[in-house]
Amino acid sequence: MKKSKLFLALGLTLILSLVLVACGGGNDSSSDKKGSGDGKASGEQVLNLSESALIPSADSSKADDQVGLNVINQTNEGLYALDKDGIPAIAGAAEEPKISDDKTVYTFKLRDDAKWSNGDPVTASDYVFAWQRAVNPDTAATYSYLFSAIKNGDDIVAGKKKPEELGIKAVDDKTLEITLSKPAAYINSLFAFPTFFPLNEKFVNEKGEKYAQNSDNILYNGPFVLKDWTGTNKKWTYVKNDNYWDKDAVKLKQINVQVVQDPGTNLNLYNTGKIDRALLSAEYSAQNKDNKDYVVVNDSSTFYIKFNQERKGEKTPLANKNIRKAIALAIDKESYANTVLQNGSKPANNLVPPEFTFDPGNKEDYVKESGPHLEYNKEEAQKAWKQGLKELGVNKLTLEFTSDDTENAKKSSEFIQNQLETNLDGLSVKLKNVPFKVRLQNDQNQDYDFSMSGWGPDYQDPSTFLDLFQTGGAQNRMSYSNPAYDKILKDASVTYAADAQKRWDEMVKAEQILLTDDVAISPLYHRSNAYLQKSYIKDLQKNPFGPDYTYKNTYLTK
Repeated sequence: MKKSKLFLALGLTLILSLVLVACGGGNDSSSDKKGSGDGKASGEQVLNLSESALIPSADSSKADDQVGLNVINQTNEGLYALDKDGIPAIAGAAEEPKISDDKTVYTFKLRDDAKWSNGDPVTASDYVFAWQRAVNPDTAATYSYLFSAIKNGDDIVAGKKKPEELGIKAVDDKTLEITLSKPAAYINSLFAFPTFFPLNEKFVNEKGEKYAQNSDNILYNGPFVLKDWTGTNKKWTYVKNDNYWDKDAVKLKQINVQVVQDPGTNLNLYNTGKIDRALLSAEYSAQNKDNKDYVVVNDSSTFYIKFNQERKGEKTPLANKNIRKAIALAIDKESYANTVLQNGSKPANNLVPPEFTFDPGNKEDYVKESGPHLEYNKEEAQKAWKQGLKELGVNKLTLEFTSDDTENAKKSSEFIQNQLETNLDGLSVKLKNVPFKVRLQNDQNQDYDFSMSGWGPDYQDPSTFLDLFQTGGAQNRMSYSNPAYDKILKDASVTYAADAQKRWDEMVKAEQILLTDDVAISPLYHRSNAYLQKSYIKDLQKNPFGPDYTYKNTYLTK
């Protein structure tokens, strides 16, 4: 939602598309093995889908939303791609990289048969150009901070060094050398993220400002090419890319996509055979649970309440830890998930979602080692509330809760308002439901008391969530600051970068500080999405992080 992974809080379909999150694809990372889709396709291989938003950008350097990232993931590919188990496996590179002993230098040999859709070979220089373009401050790439893992990445983004000083170079046309600023356990996940995909320098420069403004002004090196996209229209098409190196693994001939923002219209299109998969709102999810086509798909995003401790230059009541704690403990999350969401989403007592990342030693889930935190407890909430009011020297408070203006968001806001006003004597909650863009602007300006927010992971590591709340962080727009928290994350990133277990242990401590010690935010739910999906769709791969889906190995058995 994740813009990008910042999500439309409880929007029309509980997100802009997600995306962000698993069946299909290959899990063999050997360099010479083609795609693993080995099912028997039958009937016309044309898939019809809907999206809930337009494509804001199809430029891999600039795209930061789930719709755009999903488009780029189908039409282009980088050094790695996610396999059916969500593991980054070699895709565009011809062989596993050679890695230096200190794990800071990666040398890739690229595939000889990798081509762009115009027939040009994909070269090492294409990666160099794309990465330097992404970190160049003139590009204003939202995801430029991900290049912190690459040598000189931070200094280039800050304008202290030139893009040409980034730790990437083309040794020759098919040899790419990447130097990291420090060992990074999650680097393969970044290599699979669209911002790290290659770009054809000659083509991009020829198109200039027209580049990626429509489907005709983009080159593709992935399984599909984008067609019929003008830049603003509500329909587009993916067509099999005949120049793709692994085209034999691609069974779908075409994918038709249309933007549908009304959930009732979306359901009607499904029931009349116009689309093959329909994302359901809470209302329609409840109505269709007995439908044979009903499926629930988990993803790795977490929605939570943000507590703003400073608004318009002045401290808010939420700067008081006991007030934050009272609100966090006063919401019955299980009831919320079962009665408002109704789509398989689970109550959250952690920021990092379950079944997302695991201890490198004993393989235990991060959630089990870290939590749970801030579980619903009415009695403890009331104790913290009374103590907080006493510390503030007041006997009642009025706070504003901000969320989106969709019907589902309004229902969610009303539930939270009722819970808080019922369980916390003297609290009055004013609801402020505004359009998504307005909420994001208010968030950036810190013009809110507390609000609904959500985040989906960009790579497979706890830090993709935990780094959000470092002092001065781009997403920390709530004046939260704890030097101990910052130090733990810095130690995990720098001091223990080469010690996977010690680094992991530090990140477990970080969530405990963020949630239990400081109650900086209050997790609400880990999202799932409910769909109606035709049974003839096979190997539709849902990814645990990054772009939502991979259609490369999807096929139909009509």
